[in-house]
This record gives sequence, structure tokens and C-alpha cells, in this order.
Amino acid sequence: MEDIDFRGTAISTQEIIQFLKQKTRLKEVCEQILRDKIIERATASRNIVVTPEEIQTEAEEIRRAKRLEKASDTMAWLQEELNTVEEWEIAIAKNLLAKKLASHLFDKQVEPYFAQHRLDFDQFILYQLVVPYEKLAQELFYQIEEEEISFYQAAHLYDINENRRFVCGYEGEVHRWNFAPDITAAIFKTPVPVNEIIGPIRSELGYHLFRIEAHIPAQLTSEQRQEIVDRLFKQWLDSELNYMLHNRQ
Repeated sequence: MEDIDFRGTAISTQEIIQFLKQKTRLKEVCEQILRDKIIERATASRNIVVTPEEIQTEAEEIRRAKRLEKASDTMAWLQEELNTVEEWEIAIAKNLLAKKLASHLFDKQVEPYFAQHRLDFDQFILYQLVVPYEKLAQELFYQIEEEEISFYQAAHLYDINENRRFVCGYEGEVHRWNFAPDITAAIFKTPVPVNEIIGPIRSELGYHLFRIEAHIPAQLTSEQRQEIVDRLFKQWLDSELNYMLHNRQ
């Protein structure tokens, strides 16, 4: 690799390596390179390839996403990223190979995995309120139950987290695995207690009150299928990497 020049100030390959070592990032980079090699070997042994047409289609998608309408816009972007067209196309090819390999290995495992882990994919529209004292949490629980104050008002006024106060306790769409096991067991019961006030539940953060606004049962959508494939592929790749690291000569 040639030195990279910034208006007369050059950075050498050795300097880049030394910087990564000093920032304890070299191992991370090496592991990513090893992942690429694992994918290259696995795709080669299975005769998985990408065509120039597929690379071109993906490049056009990237250009559209980045609003690079002209060829000159693309060249300027690549130059800014210290990249060349050839190196960019190699990176695109690697990403496409990884996607094809993931699909080849795990497409047929999606349905059984989903059936076995269905509860993990349920979603809940959740509100949360955390206060520092049990007495305050208990008092707010009764006030909300008696409709003296709404859950949203209580969160806006009393939550210890400024961001959550601003959104009145709204946590968005969450999964069971977003929370610690003890909290998960307490709030995601069967049947799901929709629109009930749950708590107080103690944690290291304080005393929690929860309100589940809606339960969204898991469905095997195309997006969910891809998420499962990606999850299984990551597990496989991590396993292959660990084997390589712990069995090196």
C-alpha cells in the first residue's frame, strides 16, 4: 500500500498499523480480515459467485441511497473516502458474497428457528417510569390506578431520566430480550397485561412502573426472515472465527 498524502503530509502503512496498535484496534481489524477470509473460503468451496451485473446493480443502489446522481459525484465521494472504484467494487463483491453465503447456509433453517424462538420476536409498545424511591413509586401506582394522574403525566414529571421525561415514558416497540430476565419475567406475563400498570419493580436504577400499550405477536415477515438469517450467519461466523483463533499454529 502506498503512502496516503494529505496536501504534502504523508501517512505510511506502518504508521497506520502503529496507530491501530496504540488504540488497541489492530486485533479488531485483523478479526474482520479473518472473517472476510472465512467467507471467501466458504463461498469458493460451494461455488458461490457474484457477477459483474450484480455488482453494478448494487453500486447503483448505493449511489441512489447516497444521492450520487452523477459519475463525478461518485468519484468525489470515493476520493473523500480515500477509495478507488476498483476497491469499492471489491468491497461490494465481498458484501454480496456474504449475503449469498448466509442465504445458502440458513434459508432452510428460518422456519424451525422461528418456531423455537417465537416469543423472542414478539414486540410490545411499552411505557416506563423509573423513580428513586419505593414509596414514591407506590404512591404513583395508586394515583395512576385511581386516575388522579395519567401514566404519561407521572413519567413526564417524576422519571429520573430526562430523555424519558421528555417523551412521557415512551420506550417504543421493544422485545422481551431488551430487559433483564427478572424484569422480563415480571412484565411480560401470559396473558400479556395490556393497559395495566405493572410494578413497582426494583432494579439497580431505582423503582420501575410499566405500561404495555399493545402486544404485537410475532409474524414471519420477509424482514423477520432476513433478521433470522443474519443472526444465524453471525453466530456461524463468530464460531468459525473462534475456532481459527484458538487453533492457530
